[in-house]
Amino acid sequence: MNAAATLGLPVAVPSTALFTDHYELTMVQAALRGGTADRRSVFEVFTRRLPEGRRYGVVAGTGRVLDAVANFRFEDDQLAFLRAHRVVDEPTLAWLADYRFGGDISGYPEGEVYFPGSPILRVEGTFAECVLLETVVLSILNHDSAVAAAASRMAVAARGRTLVEMGARRTHELAAVAAARAAYVGGFDATSDLAAGYRYGIPTVGTSAHAFTLVHDSERDAFTAQVDSLGRGTTLLVDTYDVTEAVRAAVEIAGPELGAVRIDSGDLLLLAHRVRQQLDELGARDARIVVTSDLDEYAIASLAAAPVDAYGVGTQLVTGSGHPTCSMVYKLVARAASADRAAPLVPVAKKSMGAKLSIAGAKWAARRQDAEGVAEAEVVGTGEVPAELAGQELSVELVRGGEIVAREPLQAARERHRAARAALPLSATQLSRGEPVLPTRYLVP
Repeated sequence: MNAAATLGLPVAVPSTALFTDHYELTMVQAALRGGTADRRSVFEVFTRRLPEGRRYGVVAGTGRVLDAVANFRFEDDQLAFLRAHRVVDEPTLAWLADYRFGGDISGYPEGEVYFPGSPILRVEGTFAECVLLETVVLSILNHDSAVAAAASRMAVAARGRTLVEMGARRTHELAAVAAARAAYVGGFDATSDLAAGYRYGIPTVGTSAHAFTLVHDSERDAFTAQVDSLGRGTTLLVDTYDVTEAVRAAVEIAGPELGAVRIDSGDLLLLAHRVRQQLDELGARDARIVVTSDLDEYAIASLAAAPVDAYGVGTQLVTGSGHPTCSMVYKLVARAASADRAAPLVPVAKKSMGAKLSIAGAKWAARRQDAEGVAEAEVVGTGEVPAELAGQELSVELVRGGEIVAREPLQAARERHRAARAALPLSATQLSRGEPVLPTRYLVP
């Protein structure tokens, strides 16, 4: 049964085998010929630093990674492409034709927060089967975690008010679906993108754009048509012409049962106060105010004192609010000295000058808490976990022997993130630029 069907979702994920770089396959060819392809290996995903000024990161895309691993299969037409372009030789093509990831994967569960050096994902198996997954794993985690981090900051700024993701028209059509999913993990409540609702069960919302008003002979005609079709609880867009006149017409047509009005331009702070006063005076006290218009976390925070009930966010959300990637890397940290399954793992790391330093060895991670249960440090180590940190480890088993063992509803990741963020020091919620809210402590022999 495919991954989507397991969760009752309507979409199966196609083959992900060519979502990779050319050199991943040439490495496999050379490793097969050189006798190192079957060496037991451990790869880890981590980032050396958070995006500049950010205080924490958010793990998102784990569920999509599991889909990608499960569907990493070289189909006949893909193999034909590789053969026609002489990417790899015939023995390697035969090996790829039978490829199925049979190793183990563990990592931070989706929605968890992370910091520099956190071993976000650990992939263990033969060198050849693990190295093939590098590009697709990083492309998913780097994109989704960037969007989720932006969403989390916006959720903090919104202070519990409704957040709607509406950035589908601002990014690639497939990235838009992934972005909506990541935004939901980070704290958004709904999306405008129907593909995201169809694939992942995220609530979808939407009513009308300015074009709907402009196609009518008058704004009143447009409002009447919308209310007749969608009911009095609909949201009417009131900034096509004159906001004051539009609000008056909206209440006259829909009555006090008017669901909401949306403001998409102008001085949002001033207009929100004026519109709230006008709605109350006209008897539509329960009508909500939705604001859109190039919002980011700072614009949302600036509206904290305004009578705004919901925010719609597009461009800044789906592009990570200035940080469209998390700079995660996928590095070999340990490998066996031979293809013998009993051969012990040897820690390995690239020797590098400057900022590209890596720490050898397969790692565990735990989050140390103070006496009041507030996180105070991210502890990363190799070898045995100290007794005082037992039970606080962050990684969970995701794949065992090639079989996925950690499927969960998207809602679980969303709730996990809310809890993980709440357990951080209060300074984590500051939008001002700063250092990571938790230091990373290494316990390496």
